[in-house]
Amino acid sequence: MAEMDITYQEWINMDENDYILVDIRDEVSVGYGKIPGAVSIPEAGLSEKVPGLDRSKKIILYCMKGQNSAVQAERLRKQGIPAYQLVGGYHAYLAGQFESEDELQSDEKNKKIEKSIQKTFHKKLFSPFAKAINRYELLKPGDKVAVCISGGKDSMLMAKLFQEIKRHRKFEFELVFLVMDPGYAPENRKLIEHNAKLMKIPVTIFESNIFDAVYEIEKSPCYLCARMRRGYLYNHAKELGCNKIALGHHYDDVIETILMGMLYGGQVQTMMPKLHSTNFEGMQLIRPMYLIREEDIKRWRDTNGLHFLQCACHFTNTCSSCAEDGTSQSKRLEIKKLIAELKKTNPFVESNIFKSVENVNLSTVIAYKKDGVKHEFLEGYEE
Repeated sequence: MAEMDITYQEWINMDENDYILVDIRDEVSVGYGKIPGAVSIPEAGLSEKVPGLDRSKKIILYCMKGQNSAVQAERLRKQGIPAYQLVGGYHAYLAGQFESEDELQSDEKNKKIEKSIQKTFHKKLFSPFAKAINRYELLKPGDKVAVCISGGKDSMLMAKLFQEIKRHRKFEFELVFLVMDPGYAPENRKLIEHNAKLMKIPVTIFESNIFDAVYEIEKSPCYLCARMRRGYLYNHAKELGCNKIALGHHYDDVIETILMGMLYGGQVQTMMPKLHSTNFEGMQLIRPMYLIREEDIKRWRDTNGLHFLQCACHFTNTCSSCAEDGTSQSKRLEIKKLIAELKKTNPFVESNIFKSVENVNLSTVIAYKKDGVKHEFLEGYEE
């Protein structure tokens, strides 16, 4: 180990007044969670911003797993800045967190998590969850739903919300909490298992080799990966007797998809709250988080001190290249920023984007598609 390396154990024993912790991951990665108290300075801004930090303290860099931070710390040292790196990065921090929790702490933390859903975040999380289920008729008596858990904040919260709504028992339905391991690194698999145990989610885990299958694919590997994962989930859910799979896409995913379709795909479409499967007869896909805002999910996560898995594919160490639906995360981030900028002058821009696909007037569009067939306004113009 290099002299300027600091292990997780060494770091937790340091006085917090003796160091400045710098998260060098990109904005997308930081959005999934960071070490409390860390300063966020993406790699591109290190040379500009690090020299302005308090040089009387140790400057400790960390990334996702420790590779990038080691390179950047060495580069800063060559510039005369005594930078250190946290060995193992954010992953080492996560591992240290759940290894230090005992059974009693886990029970108390889960009670806090559930109470926050019932009380603090009832209006922002549970109410829109229940509203989407009722409004779009996502659940019916006798349903058996595979709640698909990727390990991220959205799907883990969805699992807890399903548990909560089942307690209300308006009618009978079954839940299977389904986790597919497409080839996770051991530490990522362990993180999912830890969070499931902590949050009292009885997961069913099955394995696939999807990551290996798409690793050599050069064109659209993220899209192919997403499609393959969806197929595996449908198939396994059906084998377990489920008639529906539930995915954790939220309100922000919906409005971003609308804009991405317009700006990058030249089409007006959105994520639907539910869909019949075209390849698995009798199966449906539902999105019960459809009306929940991402910022409220993040508040719930941070309030409870939770840390979840980001993307964990083989293509990147920072895991910021793709989104769960297979779209380019850089494009999605661009759309996020565009919406945030528009919101500065129009606070209703987000709801207006959402409503735009609820208020489509076919009399005022040049053409539209129905069941794959294109129709133009000229068809009935003279009638």
